[in-house]
Amino acid sequence: MKLNSTQVKQTLNQFDAQVLPDDHPAVTQLNNLFGDHTFFLDRSGLKVLEPADAPEMEAQTGEIVSLADWSDATLTSLKPHEPELTGVVIVLEAKH
Repeated sequence: MKLNSTQVKQTLNQFDAQVLPDDHPAVTQLNNLFGDHTFFLDRSGLKVLEPADAPEMEAQTGEIVSLADWSDATLTSLKPHEPELTGVVIVLEAKH
């Protein structure tokens, strides 16, 4: 899912990662591989946020999904894998 700037800030407040800016050279290739998303990099690899279906929550939420792991110790090369839910739920905004 593509996030607006407020949602990116809310996500980074709850998840220790860096956002990959839309103008980063890799974003076009990542969009071709994984679709139009806001991409995050953390110590274990590449992540995106997908809408979470949590009716018990009184807020709009998303779950962090892992798309690729670092394949080297210097964190410069990613190895894609099947999307994996991480169990990390991000609260984006209260439901009205």
